Amino acid sequence: MECAIAGKLLSASTSRLWNPRKLVLRRNKRLKAHNLCSSEFTIKAQTHHSSDVGIAKPRNFTDYDIQGFVWPSPTDEIPFWKKGFPSWDVNMELPSEQTKDSKLMHIVHVTAEMAPIAKVGGLGDVVTGLARACLSRGHTVHVMLPFYECIQKQQINDLMLITTYNSYHDGNWIPTNAYHGVVSGIPVIFIEPSCQFFKGQQVYGGSYDELEAYMFFSRACLEWMQVTGTQPDIIHVHEWQTGALPILYWDMYHYLSLKKPRIVLTIHNMEHYGECRQEQLSMCGLDGSVYATFDKAVDDRTVGHNPERLSLLKGGIVYSNAVVTVSPTYLKETLCSGWLSSTLIRNHDKYFGIVNGIDTTMWNPSTDVFLPSNFDVQNSEGKKLCKYYVQRGLGLASGDHVVDATLKVPLVVCITRLVAQKGLHLITHAIKQVEELGGQMVVLGKASDHRIEREFEDLADSLNQGPSIRILLMYSEELSHLLYAAADVVLVPSMYEPCGLAQMIGMRYGAVPVVRKTGGLADTVFDMDDESNHEMENGFVFEGIDEASLNCALDRAFAFYRNKPREWNSLVKKVMKMDNSWNKTAGKYIEIYESVLVS
Repeated sequence: MECAIAGKLLSASTSRLWNPRKLVLRRNKRLKAHNLCSSEFTIKAQTHHSSDVGIAKPRNFTDYDIQGFVWPSPTDEIPFWKKGFPSWDVNMELPSEQTKDSKLMHIVHVTAEMAPIAKVGGLGDVVTGLARACLSRGHTVHVMLPFYECIQKQQINDLMLITTYNSYHDGNWIPTNAYHGVVSGIPVIFIEPSCQFFKGQQVYGGSYDELEAYMFFSRACLEWMQVTGTQPDIIHVHEWQTGALPILYWDMYHYLSLKKPRIVLTIHNMEHYGECRQEQLSMCGLDGSVYATFDKAVDDRTVGHNPERLSLLKGGIVYSNAVVTVSPTYLKETLCSGWLSSTLIRNHDKYFGIVNGIDTTMWNPSTDVFLPSNFDVQNSEGKKLCKYYVQRGLGLASGDHVVDATLKVPLVVCITRLVAQKGLHLITHAIKQVEELGGQMVVLGKASDHRIEREFEDLADSLNQGPSIRILLMYSEELSHLLYAAADVVLVPSMYEPCGLAQMIGMRYGAVPVVRKTGGLADTVFDMDDESNHEMENGFVFEGIDEASLNCALDRAFAFYRNKPREWNSLVKKVMKMDNSWNKTAGKYIEIYESVLVS
């Protein structure tokens, strides 16, 4: 019945080269003053430029003046992705040509993550991308973030202490500092309590109680606004970590001095609910027992149990003025399944699905400082160099290989957190299948579960010395940029995927996506063999959760790559031209903000 209801509701003219070893190849005399750094050089192509993308008509590297270029090797003392890169400050890179909105607002994001300084997953990218997009449209934007001990302070510009105040927790008023700084062009307010909260060497997994810490943070943000007289138009909260803030706002601070703000909640992943006991919610100054009702915050799964529990995410849904999830398809899926579906259906009139964007300044192959050669859709020869550079650096090619032959080998990249949601059994199967098909595959990711980590360590030990597979169990922002630029195919075989960024970033860098049809993947990738949707086709899609379904998609992708080189080139150009920018997405958020403002 609920599903039935839900259904109703529902560039450059030449490639640019940056040499990590600062070997002087040939300084480009035409470098302009606004170039990113003085260590940029140019690979100058001969007069016959190729109009093709990728390897459909591969040119020998003798077409380029690259004498003296030092290729990386897996035996290098310092891995190629850890060598010194030019500094890259995007603070001044907000699009100046962006048309400003007519009705300007003050928007404050309250979040547990922000890229790049406190990034664990896609949440951090989304907060930074959306904030920058709204800034470029003329709005006043701040991000409020815990001042995690692990944050690298050198990544923050103009950091200064601006407020010292007290915020309540469990019967005590905790001395708290608020700092102001600028990250990626965004003003950020860092909240630092004097207690043990947010201490540790990583964003999550400290020795403190995370649920209590984020409830403290939620109230401390509102307390700071009250103390400083800050009255934003919109307080935009993210995920369960800030689910207590809408409750605290409407049942406490709105009765004090905060009258103007309206609350928008974005749910990035419905897997995490913020379960808590009534007495834990009471620690932030509320009476937890008041919220143990079906229409407020009780965890429906625990009704009748002793004790019943609460869900911060459910409370956030009920108390927010608008609720957004990160793709239209994921919205439909969450209305049809999961214990929160009944809550979402009751609140369907304020529930929206908006596909995330990517920050096209941060993810831009024509200016990316992490790449050995820049490229764009008009001049894509640099992508070949990026591919060969990564192949050499990871030991997937040696100096004895003929470059053209190496470039013809399809390279599949999978950049992901190694968790069950991401389709681990399909990733491990893809490794075998790609090798059998004569391709190469690189997996970049970390596992939080020790059993999963051991499984992938065993795979790495058995495969990493071979000619086809590399499994890199780590997180590296620099290497992720390099891999997207090198990839022919980006693989995203998720069991469920609220939105997904990898497929959009991959397309931006000329990698064709192979994805499972779920959530945001279904909203951004459309199958090449779907004749009913020819204009949208941009990748290879499978629906099942079994290995045979994945095999079919990979087989079709490899056959297309090898047998239809001209069509593959056209496909690469097409995906690079697609507009998955935050500007388009931000406009939809602005509409929601405006719809909940006090008239």
